[in-house]
Amino acid sequence: MLQIITDLNNAVNGFAWGPIMLALLVGSGVFLTFRTGWLQVRKFGTIMKNTVGSLFRKSDKDHGNNLSPFQAVTTAMAGTVGTGNIAGVTGAIFIGGPGAVFWMWVSAFFGMCTKYAEIALAMKYRVKGADGQYRGGPMYYIENGLGKNWKCLAVIFAVFGGLASFGIGNISQSNEIAGAITSLTGLDPLVTGILLAVVVAIVVLGGVKRIGQVTSLLVPFMAIFYVLAGLVVIGMRIGDVPAVLSNIVTSAFSFESVGGGIAGYAIMVAMRQGFARGVFSNEAGLGSAPIAHAASSTEEPAEQAIWGVFEVFVDTIVICTITALTVLLSGLELGEAALDVYSSKGAAAAAAFNTILPGTWGGTIIEISLLFFALSTIISWSYYGERCWGYLTKDNKVVNLAYKVIFVLVCIVGATGSGKLMWDIADTLNGLMAIPNLIALLALSGVVAAITKNYFGKKN
Repeated sequence: MLQIITDLNNAVNGFAWGPIMLALLVGSGVFLTFRTGWLQVRKFGTIMKNTVGSLFRKSDKDHGNNLSPFQAVTTAMAGTVGTGNIAGVTGAIFIGGPGAVFWMWVSAFFGMCTKYAEIALAMKYRVKGADGQYRGGPMYYIENGLGKNWKCLAVIFAVFGGLASFGIGNISQSNEIAGAITSLTGLDPLVTGILLAVVVAIVVLGGVKRIGQVTSLLVPFMAIFYVLAGLVVIGMRIGDVPAVLSNIVTSAFSFESVGGGIAGYAIMVAMRQGFARGVFSNEAGLGSAPIAHAASSTEEPAEQAIWGVFEVFVDTIVICTITALTVLLSGLELGEAALDVYSSKGAAAAAAFNTILPGTWGGTIIEISLLFFALSTIISWSYYGERCWGYLTKDNKVVNLAYKVIFVLVCIVGATGSGKLMWDIADTLNGLMAIPNLIALLALSGVVAAITKNYFGKKN
């Protein structure tokens, strides 16, 4: 039975993250880039000024039962900045070579507009519940933007998103946390799972406001910790950085294989790994982050949407690049065979850090980072799942409470279970979410263009 599930998942995964879907994901970003007038280039300075620059401006606005713009961003980033930024990027380089990093940058560049469009639509077509909280995301802009005849797509997205919350949002992350804590302290995975379930319950049962409060503290801390540690590691071999950057670009178009593979497929492998890991990391096009942004108290769609550009920039261009440079500066042998030497992709990343830092400091940094990255992802995805099931059941309170209880208990399952099949199934569900979302993004691209023109016209 287990083999049947594995074979079925592999077949579906081959489509969900295959060449056609990856081309559609990146191609949608290219299309939306043209529709918004190359927003991420023309207005990059304005976007940074009104996102990261606004963090230093005090606001006395009452956000009511909704999230502040910053809390909405950190909740979304909690879901995007995860183990994929470390383990996923490391695996992409081992399999696809240095060139995978270049294609990861390309996917991020166009992904900035994809995520901007998702958030803009989520803000425009969101609804307000009886409790005063905003609810939004792909299921709402599919139904309210495309019309009732398209509701089946909204339902499909909500089902995939609701199931993915248990997989990519919980089981696989709990498994990473258990592995990290066992490595750091030797604690039994079952004990870790129980403790994790208690922590998650305290946050999740407190509702979206508590989730926002926790992520607004957790996300900046974990991002700064990892970025500073990475910069120290890179700084120790700063003289080799120009050569590594040159290798990334030249390898992206090289026919030379990685680890003895078939040379003719080298570029294809690098592109697939780079695109897949880039999209998996920043989630542009998957439709998850807009669910968090829709809960913001901001009224202007584009004002919240520009945070999507900032998100992808920080997630992929900054954090993923730090991981990539560290792996390449370490001088570790690349190739799938070389990757098999390590117990996991996270262990391979730890080996890269350990090669540069003294003793086992590098491994400790990676384990701590994986711990916080995974915890933040669990917290964020609990809300994504809640909203997906809420959409399907018209916010039934019994179902809502039942979902939260099950979600908390699944932490124990994830911590004590085997990781590989869980990761694979989670990966598939995550990819399937993109199909209905991309259809809506392309169909509603005219609305995104109008929102953009109206907002930046006022700015000018």
